[in-house]
Amino acid sequence: MSLLVDGTSAAPTGAPGQPGVLAAPVVAGTRRGRTTSGRRTRIRPGLVAAGGFLAVVLLAVLWPAALTDVDPLAADPFAVLRPPDGAHWFGTDHLGRDVFARVVYGARHSLAIGLAATGLAVTAGVLLGLLAGLAHRIADEALSRTFDALSAFPMLLLALLFVAVAGPGTASLIVAIGIATLPHYARVARAQTLLVRRAGYVRQAVAFGSSRFRLVLRHVLPNVVGPVPVLAVIGLGEAILVASGLSFLGMGPQPPSPEWGAMLSEARNYLRVAWWGAILPGVAVTLTVVSLTVLGRHLQRRFDGRDG
Repeated sequence: MSLLVDGTSAAPTGAPGQPGVLAAPVVAGTRRGRTTSGRRTRIRPGLVAAGGFLAVVLLAVLWPAALTDVDPLAADPFAVLRPPDGAHWFGTDHLGRDVFARVVYGARHSLAIGLAATGLAVTAGVLLGLLAGLAHRIADEALSRTFDALSAFPMLLLALLFVAVAGPGTASLIVAIGIATLPHYARVARAQTLLVRRAGYVRQAVAFGSSRFRLVLRHVLPNVVGPVPVLAVIGLGEAILVASGLSFLGMGPQPPSPEWGAMLSEARNYLRVAWWGAILPGVAVTLTVVSLTVLGRHLQRRFDGRDG
């Protein structure tokens, strides 16, 4: 691996509208003739609603007993397929279990899988992208073509292929989703590395005799990982969606675990007589993914300097 410092650019630049690319520096206090001091912050109802729903999901993950005191695994043969009412807000399933309690406790499973898979993808993707951006041209070309080949497959199909080989289970699901989403972060990290390595401050550090390890650790890596957390918020929603899809196919946590995708799979046979068993967990998945996407897009605009 060799760190090449070339080009005439004095700082990493990029189009503000391109995600994952460092935007051009903006002078503090000015943007298009406006001052940031005293400017009102616009209230966005969609963003507020997304943040409020994610707060409820986070509460369900950290303290589900605050939302319900019902055991999600407790079956009641005398309350089978009961529609939503005062006793069971979301009705009951084919075993008489409270659907609302299972949706609340299912948030912990679905979100944990999404977070673990996204963390794996971000860590491995940043390291591989950094390696590709700093390596010789042959190694960079080989890694880049690998990223392109993995990106050519639909995320769900690639994860399904891995789980089919490794076997069902939570661990296999996390690794599968991590591998399927890894190329996205790797390509962003590689593009950032190619920009940063040509920056003026990197050339100055080389001229002052900084070691390769110190150069990468203190100058390259902090600038490479800048846009990654923003992209990870959006990627978390995608990971939860893929995890629910694979669980629906029986590849994730096995029953009676209250996982959203598994709940959809169990309730599909009773859809005509008990729509609530499938619709309400599906609504939970949809709202979570949409809320994460709204929050991620807002953070991306802030990072690119296109939103106050």
